[in-house]
Amino acid sequence: MLFKLAFRNILRNRRRSIMSAGAIAVGAIAMVLFGGFIASIILGVQTDTVRRTGHLAIYRTGFFTFGSGNPAAWGMPGYRDILDLVRRDPVLAPLTAVVTPTVALFGIAGNFSIDASRTFVGSGVVPHDRDIMRRWNPYNLSYNNAAGSGLDDADPIKGVVGSGLARILGFCETLNLGNCPPPQPRETAQTPIAADIAALAASEKSETAAPDTLPHIDLLAATATGAPNVISMVIGNVDRQGVKELDDAFVLMHFDLAQQLLYGRGEKRALAILLQLHATSDLPAARARLTDIIRARNLDLEVRDFTEIVPLYSQIIAMFSAIFTFIAVIMAVIVLFTVGNTMSMSVMERTAEIGTARAIGLRRSGIRRQFLLEAWILGAIGATTGIAAGIALALIVNQAGLIWLPPGQSAPSPLAVIIGNMGQLHLAIWLGLMAATTLAAIIPANRAARLPVVDALRHV
Repeated sequence: MLFKLAFRNILRNRRRSIMSAGAIAVGAIAMVLFGGFIASIILGVQTDTVRRTGHLAIYRTGFFTFGSGNPAAWGMPGYRDILDLVRRDPVLAPLTAVVTPTVALFGIAGNFSIDASRTFVGSGVVPHDRDIMRRWNPYNLSYNNAAGSGLDDADPIKGVVGSGLARILGFCETLNLGNCPPPQPRETAQTPIAADIAALAASEKSETAAPDTLPHIDLLAATATGAPNVISMVIGNVDRQGVKELDDAFVLMHFDLAQQLLYGRGEKRALAILLQLHATSDLPAARARLTDIIRARNLDLEVRDFTEIVPLYSQIIAMFSAIFTFIAVIMAVIVLFTVGNTMSMSVMERTAEIGTARAIGLRRSGIRRQFLLEAWILGAIGATTGIAAGIALALIVNQAGLIWLPPGQSAPSPLAVIIGNMGQLHLAIWLGLMAATTLAAIIPANRAARLPVVDALRHV
């Protein structure tokens, strides 16, 4: 009976009730759409990050903190034994998709036929492993289907450069780069440093030297002993990076070629061993197992996960969480004022009715429950309708073919709003709006319950 009375009271002023439920529904729609959009961004960033760095990385102790200044000095001797140890471990083997060594280095890249050079930041990877890593897509994000790395296991002198580096080194026409402005006039005389590098490149042509007919660059870097070393690398592909500073310095090469540049004729080492798991949820178990292995064998190694390797990932999550919280607070405030105003108007219009109910024996708690139940019904109708409408709009957005350019990406991606596996978010939105509705109705309900019976009966 109490529920029937509350529902009838809501229908007394249908326009006001519809406006109140509509405000709640709009808040639910906004949070469903934005929450699904944030989820797509977070999963996309996680996918891109794990494709590049894997879930876990094994370094020599101290490399993560100090190794960027001199990577060659922090190489892992006997890294092949560590690879075998990880790959054959009965706990880690079922969890891992790829276990691969990598090398990071920096130096000077030059096209000395036109006296062009530029500092580069390079990585050496195993092409087959890298291609498998780039196909990691457990969330079925269609816009994240990446192509291969552009390297070849059978061709170690082939590499990939950023489009900015290719432009700086004068390969616009050779590599058919689009949107490539003509070079600006400049001095043609070689600087002393460039001349020295060119001479060193000419004098140290090795078995890695590329044929002059192929587009290639000379890479100069310091070996682990501090001696300069030069190799030639054929440009097999151009991979545009989303950040200009990286695009102007990016070099990706075969793992063997990177080892030769970094260690020369000395002992070949790896600077990191990357582990890409089948599922991110297995990361705690895999990290704990790696830590146990390192401790049991007293290895001079440390383990880092991708959130430590790429701090930007955690920063992006924190930023969008703060934005979502801000929007949720705004929606809650709108609901509070809308429902509070609706219930206050209802109390004023029904003052005489409240007095009559109190006169025939209805307690204050009964009056309070009645108004709270009316607010709950409004909240339930608005929140349920809003979540359903939000899901429907998300389906429309996903089918509309909208695209946008995410930060740090080089190519546009479809704008997506995730709906599946979002039940916890939708439940949280529903409960949050109900809580806001209840909070908004408390003050008017208490005011109605405390009305003096005599004053309420003679209210006109």
